[in-house]
Amino acid sequence: MKKKVTMQDIADRLNISKNSVSQALSGKPGVSEETRMLIQKAADELGYTYLNNRNTQKPDEKRGINIALIASDYAFSLKSFFGEIYLSVEKEMRTRGWNLLIESIDQDSKDKLILPSLLSNHQIDGILVLSHISTDYISKIINTGIPTVMIDHHSPYLQADAILTNNRFGAYKAVEHLIQLGHQHIAFVGDIEVSPSYQERLEGYMLALKKHGIEPSQPLLFTDAKENQEEISGFVNRLSYMPTAWFCVNDGHGFLVQSVLQQKGFNIPKDISICSFDNGQLSQIATPKITTVNIDLNYYGKKATEQLSWRLNHKDEPIHEILLPTTLIVRESTAVNR
Repeated sequence: MKKKVTMQDIADRLNISKNSVSQALSGKPGVSEETRMLIQKAADELGYTYLNNRNTQKPDEKRGINIALIASDYAFSLKSFFGEIYLSVEKEMRTRGWNLLIESIDQDSKDKLILPSLLSNHQIDGILVLSHISTDYISKIINTGIPTVMIDHHSPYLQADAILTNNRFGAYKAVEHLIQLGHQHIAFVGDIEVSPSYQERLEGYMLALKKHGIEPSQPLLFTDAKENQEEISGFVNRLSYMPTAWFCVNDGHGFLVQSVLQQKGFNIPKDISICSFDNGQLSQIATPKITTVNIDLNYYGKKATEQLSWRLNHKDEPIHEILLPTTLIVRESTAVNR
């Protein structure tokens, strides 16, 4: 008769304590995620049977609502934007008495489509995906069947609720502001491949030009602009003529464009106006301060939590995409074109 595999067998194989094996396989804290994955792999290879399905607990054994917040390492590094959204989510979870579990996805996990072990080792009731990871990766998360809400990202290939900025209308209002100041030659700067948000901001830019009878100028469209000074400077140097205004997809690009133009001797806003998007720190510390489109990041957390709460009780309803409004903040970087 084949010997029954025990936790001690797994512990001996990995040269760790039996207690660590028990903690890992029961989903309890006390071991790192890396160790937990090694233990699970060893258990599977040895043929050890353990309960790790999120549905194994009975409803009366649940200890509150468990929500996973998942984002890429890169998204978590952008503290001035996604960090604020994360804090607002955390606040909403606290208010509701829900448990929030955070998981950062590194490049290797993203490429190999390795989902966080907490999705199987804990009883996760709902998932919030912050920003973009990859379409395949988010699809795999959605395919777990756990109710999922995306924050600041959507795709025709991802069938899940999404909380989004009204990027088109926000960009439209910003570019219309420049047009109303008398600007006709307005550059667009941003890498539209990075995010659907940037593509939508380009569409808003185009809508504003069309509304006011301005033909877009191809030489003024820098739609693959990386967020670094060398790229921006190179684009400026290649221009056959200088636009009187620039619309930038985020404050990072706006700050760089303004810096490059000032280094070349242009006065902002006397010679050239600058407008950007997000109302982040860079737009506020620039000299002059940059006119920008504000996003209420605290509202993001509130609406995402509200939508996930609704989805937990309406799992078979059609998906919702909710657009959050923006406001234009006019500062010193834009002025009448003389």
